[in-house]
Amino acid sequence: MTVVADLHIHSRYSNSTSPQMELPTLAHGARRKGIDLLGTGDCTHPYWLDTLSSELRDEGSGIYSYDGVSFMVTGEVSLVWKHDGKGRRIHLVLLVPSLDDAVKIHEALSPRGNLVYDGRPMLGLSAPDFCEIVWEQSPDTLIIPAHVWTPWYAVFGAKSGFDSLNACFGEYTDRIVAIETGLSSDPPMNRRVSALDHLRLLSCSDAHSPAKLAREATLFDVKSLSFAAIAHALKTGEGYGGTLEFYPQEGKYHYDGHRSCSISWSPEQSMAADDICPVCGKTLTIGVLHRVMDLADRSEPELGCVPFKSLIPLAELIAQAVGKGVNTKTVTCLCDAMLDRHGSELDILLEHSLDDLAVDTPGRVLEAIAKMRSGDITIEPGYDGVYGKIEIPFESRA
Repeated sequence: MTVVADLHIHSRYSNSTSPQMELPTLAHGARRKGIDLLGTGDCTHPYWLDTLSSELRDEGSGIYSYDGVSFMVTGEVSLVWKHDGKGRRIHLVLLVPSLDDAVKIHEALSPRGNLVYDGRPMLGLSAPDFCEIVWEQSPDTLIIPAHVWTPWYAVFGAKSGFDSLNACFGEYTDRIVAIETGLSSDPPMNRRVSALDHLRLLSCSDAHSPAKLAREATLFDVKSLSFAAIAHALKTGEGYGGTLEFYPQEGKYHYDGHRSCSISWSPEQSMAADDICPVCGKTLTIGVLHRVMDLADRSEPELGCVPFKSLIPLAELIAQAVGKGVNTKTVTCLCDAMLDRHGSELDILLEHSLDDLAVDTPGRVLEAIAKMRSGDITIEPGYDGVYGKIEIPFESRA
């Protein structure tokens, strides 16, 4: 069976997160998006753990359900510590075998930080110390470095990361089996670094609101849905089917730059200026593409790169086609009508023929979908916290 999984999301208990990130809304959003397996997010937060324990149905084998949607226990933590005289800040995603294991992890971490304040808690622990604590409680939990290239809070981030996994995880490096690529990178970028060849690439939405679910996802091909099957696929590659990707240029840390100075530069421009902003004279925020180039030992990705498809959310395509904002009533109504008639968003974006979609769908929306599928788009890259801008070069008139 093919499983579309979005394993890194957040609940309403995470800071800067929509209050709609609760189980009923998450289940509804998963069905509309076409997600088969959704992460719970925030599995270290006591109130969210109570909700999950009381409202999820245990389907066995590490899979839970709510209103017909399958869930896996997941969470994210932020680690802050000093290593080799430098402050380090990284985020890690946890894939946990069961709610019982999550409770054990919560209890072990409680003395180490405030787990109530934020669904993604900040802990004063090194990566090896954190791994030791978690694996003492739950040896089968997978610990996956999150959005590994972003400048802030990432294992390879320019601001406070490392140049290798071993430098970060030490004796536990061999137990890291996958990395999350993040919105600002895609598989070909990661496969320019040969040291990462043995790792599976996980793509997830990191959603803070229901609308952002499945903006990235990972595909699995397993005989039956279980934690063990997903873990096996990530460890060995057997049953791992690739990813669905955000266009990395649209990510808000793809290029280098200074938001306050309106400077957005390619890595080559930054390198020519010694990474110094020409407006304020301070060091630029070094983006994902630059960091990949710093650590890459290949000019091009290795042949046989992880299979992937790049997507633009349906609401964004419709908004460009009709010339309205993404959150306007016009766009919302048209999006809802397409979903009601044709099924999930991923089915519309990837599976249905344009002829099938043509029923009651405006021609420019069909054109936008076709151009997304062919990659006939233009993008102004994101930088220093500013999302990139995608433009569809329409041939038809509005």
